[in-house]
Amino acid sequence: MKRYLKLFFGLMLLSISYQAHAQQIDTIFNKRDLDYATYINLVGKNNIAYSAEKFNVSIAEAEIETAKIFPDPELAFGWLDNGQRRMNMGYGFNSELTWTLELGGKRKARIDLARNEAKLTSFLLEDYFRNLRADATLAFLTGMQHRLLLDVQHNSYLQMKQLAASDSMRYKLGTISQVDARQSKLEAGTMLNEVYAAQSDWETSLMNLSLLLGEIQTDTLVCPKGNFKGFERNFSLQQLLVEAQNNRADLKAALQNKNVSKSTLSLAKANRAIDLGLTLGMENVSYVRNAIAPTPSTSTINAGISIPLKFSNNKPGELKAAQYGMLQTEFEYKQAELEIHTEVRQAYSGYLAAQKQVKQFNSGLLDEAKSILDGKTYSYQRGETSLLEVLDAQRTYNEVQQNYYQVLYNHAAALVELERAAGIWDVNF
Repeated sequence: MKRYLKLFFGLMLLSISYQAHAQQIDTIFNKRDLDYATYINLVGKNNIAYSAEKFNVSIAEAEIETAKIFPDPELAFGWLDNGQRRMNMGYGFNSELTWTLELGGKRKARIDLARNEAKLTSFLLEDYFRNLRADATLAFLTGMQHRLLLDVQHNSYLQMKQLAASDSMRYKLGTISQVDARQSKLEAGTMLNEVYAAQSDWETSLMNLSLLLGEIQTDTLVCPKGNFKGFERNFSLQQLLVEAQNNRADLKAALQNKNVSKSTLSLAKANRAIDLGLTLGMENVSYVRNAIAPTPSTSTINAGISIPLKFSNNKPGELKAAQYGMLQTEFEYKQAELEIHTEVRQAYSGYLAAQKQVKQFNSGLLDEAKSILDGKTYSYQRGETSLLEVLDAQRTYNEVQQNYYQVLYNHAAALVELERAAGIWDVNF
């Protein structure tokens, strides 16, 4: 009787120690809890790659100002001396101002092209943020999932550690064999290694969040705060296709690229027009003191027009390239439209499948697996079942929990991918 009382009190102490230890899981680094709304707002403000992409818009706007520039005039000065100093032939100075007069609407075509390229750049930036927002959300969800998986491994380890300690006492009391006691201790050590691996995966996902936030990684890491609730939606496929057609920035960019190619063709046509060279000059020749033919100093003013001979128009390579480029953008737009429709349909199918999986787990699979594990553990402690049956029940319960959290993540990720594909966004949790 005394032996069983010792066993009972020992198990009570182990249970208390287990509950105290279960609350301590990670003390290696400092944590800064961050909810999703704050996190995604900081990503939009502080992400370094996105900040760099924003400069493309400023550069494109500066190119518009560059396109407005007229050709610069040229001012030339000269000095002449016939070298006949003995005959006093004199010397002179000349100056000339030249300017190119562009014809054929070149300046207007350049400005139109620059404006269309700037608009295209703004659509590309919008599409960049669409993908950044979705990727950052998936990274946030991954951090949440890895924390839950770590909890599964840690709780399993603590439970097995408690069981191993209990088996050690039971072996000393002679109620179980040494093999069973050593086996449970070995399983606890194996599960601790799995805890270390899960801990590493979790920390890695948190470091990725710091990268997206544009933060230097120190001893403090951002920890996502939230749960996998709030991802249930009812969508109409046809409505999603319409939304994607109207909202996808990359499709707008593909359409705008057609305008850019048209502007490029217009500029190529304008470049085939001749430009006139306008010249205005003045020349001054000093007094010639030659005794045979003395000449007073003279000043002359001249103006002229130069007309280039555009033999290069016989080789219309630039024009043909622009024409082919415009035809190419037509097919690129159709391909982008087809890809977007396919993406929406695939994402919609994936989301419906994820919904069904979540409902399947919510039907009681977790509770059933937990009940089986508790029953096997209780029977083992009473000597009615083997340790192998307990280990099998533990592994089954772990797998069910891991699959459940994976399904929750897949469901949330499927919503993110669907809204990314449709060009809409109402994710908040």
